[in-house]
Amino acid sequence: MSIDTSKVATTNATTPAKASKSNPVGAVATYVDDRTGLATAMKKQIRKVFPDHWSFMLGEIALWSFIILLLTGVFLTLWFVPSMGETTYEGSYNQLRGIEVSEAYASTMKISFDVRGGLLMRQMHHWAAMIFVAAMMVHLLRVFFTGAHRKPRELNWVIGSLLLILGTLEGFTGYSLPDDLLSGTGIRAADGFMKASPVIGTYMSFFVFGGEFPGDSIIPRLFTVHVLLIPGILLALVGAHMLLLVYHKHTQWPGPGRTEQNVVGYPLLPIYAAKAGGFFFIVFGVVALMGATLSINPVWKFGPYDPSKVTAGSQPDWYMGWPDGALRIMPGWETHIFGVTISWNVMLPILILPVVMFLLLMMLPFIEAWITGDKRDHHILQRPRDAPTRTAFMVALMTMYGLFWAAGGNDIIAIKLHASINQITYFMRVAVFVGPVIAFFITKRWCISLQRHDREMLLHGYESGIIMRSTEGGYTERHLPISEDRAYTLTARERDEVFTPGSGVDEHGVAAKGGIGRRLDSIRAKLSATMFADNIQKPTREELEEARHHAEHEHELQAGLDHPAPGHEFDDHSLRNAGDVPLRGAHDETAGAGTGSGGSGGHHDDADDQPGGR
Repeated sequence: MSIDTSKVATTNATTPAKASKSNPVGAVATYVDDRTGLATAMKKQIRKVFPDHWSFMLGEIALWSFIILLLTGVFLTLWFVPSMGETTYEGSYNQLRGIEVSEAYASTMKISFDVRGGLLMRQMHHWAAMIFVAAMMVHLLRVFFTGAHRKPRELNWVIGSLLLILGTLEGFTGYSLPDDLLSGTGIRAADGFMKASPVIGTYMSFFVFGGEFPGDSIIPRLFTVHVLLIPGILLALVGAHMLLLVYHKHTQWPGPGRTEQNVVGYPLLPIYAAKAGGFFFIVFGVVALMGATLSINPVWKFGPYDPSKVTAGSQPDWYMGWPDGALRIMPGWETHIFGVTISWNVMLPILILPVVMFLLLMMLPFIEAWITGDKRDHHILQRPRDAPTRTAFMVALMTMYGLFWAAGGNDIIAIKLHASINQITYFMRVAVFVGPVIAFFITKRWCISLQRHDREMLLHGYESGIIMRSTEGGYTERHLPISEDRAYTLTARERDEVFTPGSGVDEHGVAAKGGIGRRLDSIRAKLSATMFADNIQKPTREELEEARHHAEHEHELQAGLDHPAPGHEFDDHSLRNAGDVPLRGAHDETAGAGTGSGGSGGHHDDADDQPGGR
């Protein structure tokens, strides 16, 4: 058999071998690395391990939507004219020919009807903006429900909250640019909101609009904010968000082999990069399909902006719906002090409520850390049921948000349901306070019941659906043990500890000083008891051992009943899909045979020594 010796080393020299044929790509890479040292810096990062779970893709949807916004936005910028100067429309849309419009509106119509692919780009841009805000919101909820906002990721939570706020403002400035009747109505509402501010309101309006509303400066200024200021801040925050993600390590779901010190998953290159790249094209394709088939913001139907007109049934984009709803159901409260009118009916729902809600959102990790006193790093996620009070609190906020959002369409609801708009408004005024309380208690009790179910599964096994008849004539359902992988996942959570304030006496028996510290400790103790007191803790080691011995004894008694009765061979087929042990005697052979949800098919990063992963 002949052997090809052309690739065998012919020398024992210590100098590195070089390729016989020069590679242009390799030559460029070597040139850059010799001058920047990027290869050494990136060698570890390209092998960075990321866990794999569908819920982690929610943040990717937001990221890829942002990229689509940048790409389509560049296209639109080439033809949009940010000017409020008047011109006569002479474009392809016959119904508006000869009408005096602003140059901003005329350029928007040109993009929609005269620029090849312009309407597709406009609608893709608008749909991507809607998805961007929605994906950020859902991603934020996933992070909070799973406890990924805890130390050391509090700063990343604040950055994510700022991204949500800026994304909302970016959307508002964007759909205000065409200068059509609908967007002009929104700008006019914004002018009224600014003027509702006591003392400085009129000055703010004059500064923003360059004079009396509407002026001729607002569209150019909004354009600068929309394409330069906010996108620059968004890019910086997204970069910081991603850097902190790499620095802290990505969180992962509990499972065998997964600890607070490692990450089980796939390396960035080539696996995760390939998956992320493919997912980008999926998101791009969905947005392109929506832009091609679903009409959005048809400015030609609204017509140019006219301060004397308002579109019937006008609604802002969905992410601006909740403050609009709060404004609609707010009673007409006003106060007159020293000749100054304070419009509480505008200030509270528009100027105060959004600020309070966003500040509360950003402070949630710090409030929780203060109540629990937890100063540990957390890289293992929690299931929502494992933190009932936290989950219930966010569901209450979601309920309030949803009711405010629904109130923003009270006129549409009244028309569609043939109901009184006054009755709907009165109902919403009560529901926004009562609804969140009801949602809180229902969610908390639901989570606690799920905790109790997990505890019963750990101690007594899962319900097989098979009814056993005893010699005395009684009937009981047969329980069988869950798999070790499932048991590991259910017991991965930590025990909750209720904070108790000190006795008020120091180590020398002298009464400690009182003051605000003691009062804060008392408040913290009450909040901690509210947060943890009703939780169902996981079984202790002694309880698990006792349950195991009981199960073994029961199995010995039922050893002769392990064969199924005719017609009942597959009674438990639906349970087998959950990864639990098959029925009827097979648990002796398979109880330890599970490969573990974290150990099969992935890379195990045991030595991930990022500073945030201690």
